[in-house]
Amino acid sequence: MKNHVQKGRYLWLNVGVGVKSGDPVAVGQITGVATIDADANGYATVDTEEVYDLSVAAVDAGGNSAVAIGDSIYYVDADTPKLSKKNTGVLFGTALEVINAGATDTINVKLK
Repeated sequence: MKNHVQKGRYLWLNVGVGVKSGDPVAVGQITGVATIDADANGYATVDTEEVYDLSVAAVDAGGNSAVAIGDSIYYVDADTPKLSKKNTGVLFGTALEVINAGATDTINVKLK
């Protein structure tokens, strides 16, 4: 096919200076995990598929909220950790493990 550019799993994106390999990232509505540290210009390769073990807070826009398997996980740039159930952020993926309400834990997350 003449108009094919590349496979879409790994993308070279401006994720911001300071992003480290393994960090969750969002560039507009594109989400994924940095596979390398960002370069001096803020660019890194981002994996937009697969399952990663990531830090997630069991909170939503209303406060503490347990994470259940299958729950949507969102990326909120201003938060630490950046992943939670706060649907005010960008849809990031799906929880594959549970977290008690109000806790933060590292769980498997399937990227969207």
